[in-house]
Parts: sequence; C-alpha cells; structure tokens
Amino acid sequence: MNKSILLVLSLALAIACGKKEASAEDNYQPGGGEATTEAADPASYDPKRGEGKFDTVELGATLDQALAKKGEEVAGVKCASCHKTTDEKLVGPGWKGVTERRKPEWIMNFITNPDPMIDKDPEVQAQLEICLVRMPNQGVSDDEARGILEYMRKNDGVK
Repeated sequence: MNKSILLVLSLALAIACGKKEASAEDNYQPGGGEATTEAADPASYDPKRGEGKFDTVELGATLDQALAKKGEEVAGVKCASCHKTTDEKLVGPGWKGVTERRKPEWIMNFITNPDPMIDKDPEVQAQLEICLVRMPNQGVSDDEARGILEYMRKNDGVK
C-alpha cells in the first residue's frame, strides 16, 4: 500500500514538473513588452553608451558626497548581495575600476535596463559566461542609478 502511494505521488510529481506549452504569460517581462526567443540585433547596439534612455550623463569634476552616500545605501540593498566593491567576483563581477572602463551613460543604462544590454553587448555576454547568472532588473530608478554611479566613482578614488 505505501509503495503504491509513493509510486502515484512520484508519477504525479513527474507529470507536474514536465514540459508545458508556452503561453503569452510565460513571455511576460516586467516593464512591458514580451520576451522574444529571437537573437537581438547587435548591429543597432552602441557599446560605448549601451541601450537605454541615457545619451549623456554629466559628472562633476569632484565627487558629490551626498549623492554617493545615497548611492551606497541603495547599493547596499539592491547590489551588495551580488557585487563587491573590490575587483573580486561574488555572484557578479566586482566594481573596482568600472568607472574607468565604462562611460557613465553605459553604466546608467546597464543599471536601469540590463536585459537588452545582456542580450546585445559582447563584453557583457563574455562576463555572463564567467558569472553564469544574468543580472536581474532590480527596478532601480534613474535617481537611484545616478547615486550608485556616484558611489562607484567614490569607490574608484574620485575625490
């Protein structure tokens, strides 16, 4: 009797975990639009600025300490579980030197719009092969992203 119940439960679990047909709900992405299984067109991608609403980001010659502090608070909640401020990889890559390697527009676009950039940017795709985890869209606002950028600049030694 116990073996029969165990067999039925195992079979039910196998069926429940089996492959199902895709529906429109399966392709839903927060923020609107649907995910596509087609390859993104890398020809339209600008690797210097990334993809998103930020075409130019004006940075001061010196650090905005208040903005950096706000960015550190946001990063502590939304970023620190995957990123270290050193060059050491945690889940994602470390942040050390990121503001020296990337333009501010690219950083802001990636923080606020990671999905299309992961799909199109060859350097991000190479990093994904190392980290094995896509950066999730954390729903970071423009102001929060600007604070995180300023915190990254502070981390990279901007005074």
